[in-house]
This record gives sequence, C-alpha cells and structure tokens, in this order.
Amino acid sequence: MDFDFVWILLGLPLAFMMGWVASRFDLRQLRVENRRAPKAYFKGLNFLLNEQQDQAIDAFIEAVQNDPDTSELHFALGNLFRRRGEYDRAVRVHEHLLSRGDLTAADRTRAQHALALDFLKAGLLDRAEDALRKLDKTPFENQARLALLSIYERSREWPQAAEVARKLEASGEASFSGRLAHYLCEQAATFTASGDLGSAQRLLEQAIADAPPSARPRIQLASLQRSQGHHDAALATMVDLMQAAPAATPLVAIALAETAQVCGRTQQVLGLLHASYEQMPSLDVMEAIVRLEGAAGIDARAGYIRHLEREPSLIAAARWIAGEKLEHDQFHPLVQRALDHAVKPLSRYRCAACGFEAKDHFWQCPGCQAWDSYPPQRVEEL
Repeated sequence: MDFDFVWILLGLPLAFMMGWVASRFDLRQLRVENRRAPKAYFKGLNFLLNEQQDQAIDAFIEAVQNDPDTSELHFALGNLFRRRGEYDRAVRVHEHLLSRGDLTAADRTRAQHALALDFLKAGLLDRAEDALRKLDKTPFENQARLALLSIYERSREWPQAAEVARKLEASGEASFSGRLAHYLCEQAATFTASGDLGSAQRLLEQAIADAPPSARPRIQLASLQRSQGHHDAALATMVDLMQAAPAATPLVAIALAETAQVCGRTQQVLGLLHASYEQMPSLDVMEAIVRLEGAAGIDARAGYIRHLEREPSLIAAARWIAGEKLEHDQFHPLVQRALDHAVKPLSRYRCAACGFEAKDHFWQCPGCQAWDSYPPQRVEEL
C-alpha cells in the first residue's frame, strides 16, 4: 500500500507537468494559426484593393484553409470567383456554405442569393430561377424579383414577367406600369401572328387602361385596326395617341396621313399635324404633311423648304432636290444617289442608353435590352 501511494504522489506532478507542456504547445499553435489567418486575410484585401485578383484569390484560399468556419471569407472568395468568371468554383463555395449546419439564417439567405447570382451570371437560367424563387419573404425578395424579371425577358416568357412586375409594383419598389404595358403588347403580337385578333385587341385595350401615357399599345392597336379595315377606329386611336403621348406622333405620322386619306378626313388631320409640327418639328411629321398637301393639290415640296428654314436638315434638302429641275439635269441622278447615300445613316434611330442604331424604331433595344430607350426622332434630329 505504502509503495503504491508513493508512486501516485510522484506521478501527479509529472502528469501535471506533461499537461502544462501540451497546453502550452496547443496555445502556441493556436496563436500561430490565428496570426496566420488575419495576415492572409489582410494580404488578400490588399491585393483586392490593388486590383490583383489572382493574388487576392490565393490569399483568401489560404485564409479559408486556416479558418474554414469563417463564413465571411467564403463570401469574399465566392464573389471573387464570380467576378473572374469562374462560376463553377463560385457555385461550389456557396453550395458548401449552404450545406453547413452552423450557418445563421441571415447568412443562409445571403448564400442562397449569392448562389442564384452565380447561376444567373453563368447563363444557367433554369437553375437561377429555382434559386431565386427560394428567396421569397426574405430581405433579398425584391432583388430576386428583379433578377427573375430579367430572366423572363431574356427567355420571352411574357406572362411570367407580367406576374413578377405586378408584384414589384405592389411592393412599391418602383413604377412598372410602362413595363407591364410592353409585356401585354408582346403577348398581343403573339396572338396577332397566330390569327387570334380578338385576344390581341383585348390585351392592347388592357395595356392602354393600365398605362395611359404609354404610346406602344395605341400604336399597335391602330395597326391592328388598319389591318382589319377598321380605318375610322384606327384614325381615332392615332388621334387619341397624339393627345396622350404627343412625343410619339412622329411614329404614326405617315400611317395617320394614309388613314386620313382613306377616311376622307385630310383637312382635319392636316390641322393636327401642323399643330404637332409647330410644337416639335419632326422629319416624319413634315413628310406626312407633304403627302397630304400634295394629295390636296398644294405645292408639297414647299414643306421641305419650311423645314429647312427651321432646321438644317440634309434629309429635307435631299428630298427637295429629288423633285427639283437642275441646270445640268443629266447629272441629277448621280447627285441624288450621293445625297441618298449620305442621308441613310441620318435617318436611323439611336438607342439613348447604348448608342445602338437601327433602321426601325424598337421598344426594347436589341443591343442593351433597355426599354423605351429609342427616342422617336431620327439621328439627324437628336
């Protein structure tokens, strides 16, 4: 008994000493790792501020390896991968975050949003849509809806886009009535192409009711009415457009003049076109006036001179010269061809958002996808 008790007394200090040495070793390792992690983090931050993304990624990877439980480092790393276009690596980082059981609810929502952005940037629209729909009733709800709106526009799923736009309108995020009118017009165009003119007209009338200042529904409705031979109704629609959206008058001026001739209401429409031209001189309105005055036996080409007195226009000059008798008339075709070639670029429409030019007026720019970015004026008038 005495022998065993002595050994126990001797062993206790030894065990205490070994435990103390082991704890000191662990503390030293912990201090080294803690010093290494912030150092790697700040190194990565420095590289990021200097726009050295490759070195920043390497530093953040080192920091994550030293402290794999730090969610902020994972978010930083995932965002860097996305910015560099390495979407598969960004997806893996954010999916790893979502798989962690210790993640807070706020960080889980944030990771879900980041994952949806990864899919969206990668062009995986179906997976992005699924990820975005999981953000309903979260702080990222409206951001997710805006991203969904972009997806549905790109895939031309207009009914779904209209549904999301109505939710955004109801949330007070911004006014989406104009965008909703475009979606209804796009659906109406699909019905028109398939021959369902009744459904197309109902959608256009709904778009006019939902967005009274919007020009497109009335323009499209007037075109539909003209195609059906309802010229009086088309004329009334275009006259209504001139009152509701006067800036869009140049887009219907020629059609308005043609319809007025069919309906026998040339003088009435001439008065409206002159009033519009006085408020905002326009090449298209001037051309419509010239057509109606020429049909009424008035010197139509004088309209081009009136426009040149107000605006220095190469287009108006070329059209006036086209009907003029020159001293050396044998050279007239050559001069006219040169002028017509010179005015072609000036008669285009230009997107105010990205500068994309087109022969026809677009409601959504083919270049930057912006809505209502094409002014109704030609390039020469801008």
